[in-house]
Amino acid sequence: FNRDLSVLAIKAFGENLCALRRAKHDGSKSKRGKEGKRKREGNGNQDRVPGVQESNGRKKKRGGDGDVVDFRPEVIVDATADQTAEVEGDIQPGATTRDTRMDDTSEVIRDDAHQHPSQHESIPAPTEGSAANIAQALTNGTASKQVNTVEDAQARPWKPKFRILDALSATGLRALRYAQEIPFATSITANDLSDKATESITLNIQHNGLGDRITPTASNALAHMYLTAFSPSHEKYDVIDLDPYGTAVPFLDAALQSVTDGGLLCVTCTDAGVWASSGYLEKTYSLYGGLPLKGLHSHEAGLRLILHSIASTAAKYGLTIEPLLSLSIDFYARVFVCVRRKPADVKFLAGKTITVYNCDTGCGAWTVQPLARNARQKTKGGPNGDGWWKHSFAQAPSANTHCEHCGFKTHLAGPMYGGPLHNPAFIERLLDALPSLDKTTYATLDRVEGMLTTALEETLFDDPLPAADPKDTIPMMPPHTLDNHPFFFHPSALAKVIHCQSPPEAAVKGALRTAGYRATRSHTKPGTVKTDAPWTV
Repeated sequence: FNRDLSVLAIKAFGENLCALRRAKHDGSKSKRGKEGKRKREGNGNQDRVPGVQESNGRKKKRGGDGDVVDFRPEVIVDATADQTAEVEGDIQPGATTRDTRMDDTSEVIRDDAHQHPSQHESIPAPTEGSAANIAQALTNGTASKQVNTVEDAQARPWKPKFRILDALSATGLRALRYAQEIPFATSITANDLSDKATESITLNIQHNGLGDRITPTASNALAHMYLTAFSPSHEKYDVIDLDPYGTAVPFLDAALQSVTDGGLLCVTCTDAGVWASSGYLEKTYSLYGGLPLKGLHSHEAGLRLILHSIASTAAKYGLTIEPLLSLSIDFYARVFVCVRRKPADVKFLAGKTITVYNCDTGCGAWTVQPLARNARQKTKGGPNGDGWWKHSFAQAPSANTHCEHCGFKTHLAGPMYGGPLHNPAFIERLLDALPSLDKTTYATLDRVEGMLTTALEETLFDDPLPAADPKDTIPMMPPHTLDNHPFFFHPSALAKVIHCQSPPEAAVKGALRTAGYRATRSHTKPGTVKTDAPWTV
């Protein structure tokens, strides 16, 4: 399931990223073509006005015989006209001059022509004569170069780069699937610290005939990623996949610095006994920078702790994250995070970080306490075009030491990530691709569809989502977006507190929807109800 989901997520993300890069390349290419056309048209009409200023700062004057006399040093000039001799000053009438600096220039052209004869074979040899003949020869040579350049561009169409790193590859199974099922991936690196594992990766690559797509490396994952981040001879990766045994926290700093701006970070944490349990809260804090939440919400709180660790690590370098998909699956968590270099958006992180007052031993109610407050000051302008924002302290505390609903003690959890767990546009793109897939290749396709559908339904936003762009099918969520309705409640657990028979899940959801509230479910635990209704309802 994890591998199937990873292939689909990386493929959907890569298609959108490559489309954006291709559109950017085509736009810049069209712009360069228009600028070149304007320059060529300007050069062709310079002789219409005497003394017209050229791009190199020199001027052209009209000779007595109608030819244009050019005083640039790289052009040989036959200065037999009286006007030309008068301009030179030290040349007597009837004398012929030749700029000696032209000898060096002609020597350079001959060397270049010897190295690239195909580009200069149509250029006439420079001879003394009228400036018009020389200009015509140079024009022919420029046209020949342009034709050859166009032919080379047509022979080698531009393709956007898409580089993937499987940092902890083991046998290379993920890298093999990425190479087989993501055709636009230009480079895939399968790295592992073990020499035996690297030998297995190499054998699997040879067996599948993917030697031209996958590069096996035997290196420490941290050293490999830091080398990629800071070495000029290495390119950063567009996708980095981290799937270690246990927590992925030790690899986050290196991965965030070695992923490209706008790249994807795929993180798996298999230590659910740490981030989704209250038995080792000191270990949870040392790894993820927050305390776990005790009770039914522990797995969703664990996802928010992992995202908090990634976001706080990225903020040190002016990087901001956007969770595209965050899932708690069986005994592990899998998150797909888009990383962007936006220092202005990092300012919203404190306002998107929360602590939770949790009534874990009583009715299960909770109260969210933000660490800071993001307040919009003006509706226009700003670095993102959505207005100017003020970042200030939040009022505290938001809850008492005892639950206001049942009177039991409340306990503190967090800090944790308080933004949305998913990007709905990304999930919709994944769901749109499922009908065309082969179930023999994706054996867990039904489970993938069910998990994605549930994740899409559990996103309850108060503000309207960004409009879809034909060029960008996965639009970025605004940096100030909060998840105002985190967590959920379990009807059977609530019935136990108030000593009544548990109503059916459908009946509870129907009653909430009839009252005007939204009601759905959470993917982290079956039988739950996630709603925007207050706890008093």
